Amino acid sequence: MRRISEAGLMNRRPLYYVVRLSLVGVAFAAGWAAFVLVGDSWWTLLVAGFMAVTFAQIALVMHDVAHRQVFRLRQPTELMGRLVGNAGIGLGYGWWQDKHTRHHANPNHEELDPDVAPDILVWSQQQARSSRGLPRLIGRAQAFLFFPLLLLEGLNLHVAGVRALRNRSVDHRGLEGALLFGHFAIYLVALFAVLPADKAFAFLAVHQGLFGLYMGCIFAPNHKGMPTLTGADRPDYLRRQVLTSRNVRGGALTDLALGGLNYQIEHHLFPSMPTPNLRHAQVIVRDYCTEIGVPYHETGLISSYREALRHLHHVGAPLRTPDRHPDAAVPQRNPGERTSSMKPVQCSTGSTEP
Repeated sequence: MRRISEAGLMNRRPLYYVVRLSLVGVAFAAGWAAFVLVGDSWWTLLVAGFMAVTFAQIALVMHDVAHRQVFRLRQPTELMGRLVGNAGIGLGYGWWQDKHTRHHANPNHEELDPDVAPDILVWSQQQARSSRGLPRLIGRAQAFLFFPLLLLEGLNLHVAGVRALRNRSVDHRGLEGALLFGHFAIYLVALFAVLPADKAFAFLAVHQGLFGLYMGCIFAPNHKGMPTLTGADRPDYLRRQVLTSRNVRGGALTDLALGGLNYQIEHHLFPSMPTPNLRHAQVIVRDYCTEIGVPYHETGLISSYREALRHLHHVGAPLRTPDRHPDAAVPQRNPGERTSSMKPVQCSTGSTEP
């Protein structure tokens, strides 16, 4: 923290965010203008693809806003978050902010991180053995189904935001709900007012499917396939964030496509650091990890997907073993046995650490 602060990397970048917010705002308006101008034509599906990318970029802006990278105060942060999230793209800000905060506190912890809670997919062999129903069926081939399932992620994000409105812990549920349902209403009315039913449904499928796929491709490289924690295992803050995160190498195009989240290690160590400062912080963090012997994992984009898919296939192995009864008891650990499922990670310096 001292080295990062001395380098001025925690300082705000207002000009950067003025430009970025302006660009995504222009893209959003241009997308809807093109939708109206193209009108009743199958070329509108190209507009749907463009809007999918635009929605994902707006979601990335909402992510930065929620981490207070843009505004210091809570009130403007929440106002902007709800405007770009709930009203802009139909993604519940309150639900997502709560979920993402819990993820940052305990990344890849099977009991504490909602991002690795067993749902449709399973993230550890223990989760696979205890799974039932659809997760058990899908888990056998989840590595092959992962990208196809991402086509439903856009719909899942919308539904999760609506379902969260029943939770009393969500602040300003009335406002959140009004903005969400207002977005859905205007979106659907626009589709069916401009397009005939067949093209409207096609636009909806392409737009939401590609939006979900793009969102999944942004977030999958960050932690999937990295070591997981279970039980009472909680390493110190630095190791908890570094060992469970993966950086993705690349240039300006990768930074743009992934919204800076390719510097996942630095983002987890310093969540409120403005996105454009992360690549400068990487040099400091990587050198520091080398000094204290903490593995720092960085790979290419394709390799990151390969590692995630290999992990998904590995954890589904118990479900592909026909001689194991689904109700077979999971072996009990001794009271003093380490409960972490962390596996050795190869770092850039060639050393390994559990």
